[in-house]
Order: sequence, then C-alpha cells, then structure tokens
Amino acid sequence: MDQSVIASVNHAWPTMVAAFLASLVEFVEALTVVLAVGTTRGWRSALIGSIGALVVLFVVGALLGPALTHIPLRAVQLGVGTLLLLFGLRWLRKAILRSAGVIPFHDEGVTYEKEAAILRSVTRPSRSWDAIAITTAFKITMLEGIEVVFIVIAVGAGGTGLLLPATAGALAALCVVIALGLLVHRPLSAIPENILKFVVGVLLTAFGTFWVGEGIGVDWPGEDWSVIALVAGFGIVAVLTSHWCRTQAAAIRS
Repeated sequence: MDQSVIASVNHAWPTMVAAFLASLVEFVEALTVVLAVGTTRGWRSALIGSIGALVVLFVVGALLGPALTHIPLRAVQLGVGTLLLLFGLRWLRKAILRSAGVIPFHDEGVTYEKEAAILRSVTRPSRSWDAIAITTAFKITMLEGIEVVFIVIAVGAGGTGLLLPATAGALAALCVVIALGLLVHRPLSAIPENILKFVVGVLLTAFGTFWVGEGIGVDWPGEDWSVIALVAGFGIVAVLTSHWCRTQAAAIRS
C-alpha cells in the first residue's frame, strides 16, 4: 500500500475517534436541557430552538473550515494545537478532580430537574410562540455546539484532508445522541460522562501537543505513530495523578 495512504489512515482514525467522543459529551449535555424544554414547554419549541442553532453551527463550520486552507499549515498547527492543548488540559483537570472526589461528578439527571423546575416556574405564553422555550433550546445547543465546531476544526486542521473525518466523527456523535434521545426520552445519565471526559481530555491534550510540535518543527520519532505514544503517556500520567489526588483528599478528610 502507498505510504501516503497509510499515513492518511493513521491520521484519520484517531481524528475521527477524538471528534466523536468529544462531540458525544457536548451533545449529551445539550440533550439534557432540550429534553427539559420539550417535556415542560412543548416539543415544537424545543425542536425549533435546537434545529435553528444546528443550522447556524453548520454554516459557521462550513465557513471557518475552508478558510483555514488559506493559512500556512504550520501556523494553523501551532495555533489550533495550542488551543486544543489548553482545552484538553481543562477537561482532563476536571475529570481527574472528579475521579479523585475533590469536586462532585456532573449529574445529567440533576441538571435536567433544575432546568425543568426553572422552566415550569415561568408562565407559558398564550400565543403559539414560546420565546423562553425556543431561546433556552437554542442557547444550550449553540453553546455546546460551538465547542463541537472548535474541536472539529482543531483536530481536523492538523493535516491535509483531516477535516472530513473530524466532521464525520462529530456528525456520528450527533446521530447517536439524537437516536438515544428519541428512544429513551430522558437524560442520558447512564453514560459514564466523567470517564468520557477523562478519555477525551487525554486525546485532546495528546493531539494538541502533537500539533504544537509539528507547528514548531519538531521531528517526532515514528511520525504519526507518536500520537499513540502521547495518548499513552498522558493517560498514564493522568491516572497516576488521579490516584495521588484521591489519596491526598482521603488523608485530608481523615
């Protein structure tokens, strides 16, 4: 097989997996609020707000993605790599602290109940358009969706042709969350979100480190295979750090 094809495949599958897992977390959080809107204020308003936000996000992604092709590749790798590294470290830090018991776990069920209570407390309008419901669904979908667009562009901007697998991963995550939402009609609290954030934090941190290295001209040993070594390295450090934080927290409580 041609070496360029092998390199493309080696880059494409981790890009798709990273985009899928990161997008899955964001879409699950958006689904929780959309479900609260739908069950308390009506599904038409929830769908109008969510679909409207998705349309805006697709337009933004379609405009920003091709625009990156006009910027030198190394500049793109350095810029998005730095942002991706910071983004991944933020997720990884929270996941480590949650697994260590330092900060509480994120509970989609609790989030759903809080949002539903707030929405029930607001009087529903007599007219057909429910501005509160539409705005709430639009806002949460936009907020979480903007992070998805950033992740897709960031992990897809590191090499030629990677934007497509990154987009495919995000769209697959969207389809999975929509399908689960239609099937269960309740928050997806059974999904181990902290584990997902832990894994995604490791992946994004590894990708960010790799792209920054590429941007400053680092000659990575093994070239594309270095991403796997970085994932393993950051994963081991994160697990050890989590264990250390858990031990320290237990010592303080005792």
